[in-house]
Amino acid sequence: MITCIIRYEIDPYKHDAFEEYARNWGRVIPRCGADLIGYFAPHEGTATTAYGIYTIENLAAYEAYRARLKADPLGRENLALSRRERFIRQEDRQFFTLVSNSRATMVSESGR
Repeated sequence: MITCIIRYEIDPYKHDAFEEYARNWGRVIPRCGADLIGYFAPHEGTATTAYGIYTIENLAAYEAYRARLKADPLGRENLALSRRERFIRQEDRQFFTLVSNSRATMVSESGR
């Protein structure tokens, strides 16, 4: 399993447009094959950094997922929304593998 973390730099004056974009992905991403953890908008401290986080089986599954995103009608509309409203200034996508999970450790240790 891999985790994709997307870091967005957004226009602080277009926070509402980013939230609409995030809500739309909340419907599209799961039906296209990834497990959406969530989208996180600025709350306090920063007005410009946001994140989208999801997991997917592997990079091959990711490629198939990306193809389904591009074919999804709401996915296409959402990309058009971001281009039209220009609320995303920069987008960085990185992939990670989970190597430590404190929740799983706590559960297994409490079961002894």
